[in-house]
Amino acid sequence: MQVVGTMFFKDFNLLIDKPRKRSTYQMIGGKVESGEAPLEAAIRECHEELGNQAKIDHNLFELIMEFDEIATSDGKTPIHFYVFQYNGILEGELTTSEEISDFLWYNSTYGTDILSNALKNEVVPYCLKKHLIK
Repeated sequence: MQVVGTMFFKDFNLLIDKPRKRSTYQMIGGKVESGEAPLEAAIRECHEELGNQAKIDHNLFELIMEFDEIATSDGKTPIHFYVFQYNGILEGELTTSEEISDFLWYNSTYGTDILSNALKNEVVPYCLKKHLIK
């Protein structure tokens, strides 16, 4: 399965969200649909998860990394993850939905117990190494 995530940063914090059906926070993103390019999926998922009030410039997405991971949801499904960085300031208001219960501007003081496998094993270590988050 192919999955996308997008990193948004503000004041050395990474934006993550909490799906209502999961116990951990995840990246803003989701599954790549059939016939969809990873970038198209990332843009679509950002619109779906951040809400209609968030303003996103489609030209500011940059593919930063790819990796293979096991899905946190069931602990066994292999996924190929595409991670994009949003090279701008996320403007507008974030709104929760039937799917998303909460947003968090994450930094390392929160620890890793609240994070999905992809965040815990790949994304947060990358962000710390690149000094993108505290």
